[in-house]
Amino acid sequence: MNLQGGNVLGVGVDLTEVDRIRTAHRKHGAAFLAKVFTPAEQELCLAKADPYPSLAARFAAKEAASKAFGTGLGAELSLTSVGVLNGPEGEPVVELDDKARALLAARGASRLLVSLTHTDTLAQAFAVLVR
Repeated sequence: MNLQGGNVLGVGVDLTEVDRIRTAHRKHGAAFLAKVFTPAEQELCLAKADPYPSLAARFAAKEAASKAFGTGLGAELSLTSVGVLNGPEGEPVVELDDKARALLAARGASRLLVSLTHTDTLAQAFAVLVR
């Protein structure tokens, strides 16, 4: 991706334990998934043999995005405001709801970029707001 000429307006990183997501889902079921993940994220991840590393990576991306925006999660940005799907080459593609798009514009940014990685036990995401 070419960022030449662009300015970084915010960065965020998060590390999430896969078992934390697994335990929350087993304890709270579909209500947990609906509160934290977009329907498209749920469909993508639950189709996998082990959905939890992918779900944890997306949870980490939401946390990292909230740090890049400088808001944290709450009134300005909810967990489902940021969704991460896969592009044609398997790359992470960010989808923002209306609230997140308004926040993006308010920050003077044009895009939110994320990078995800995970093992069986840990998931990490890095987010960058660019002008």
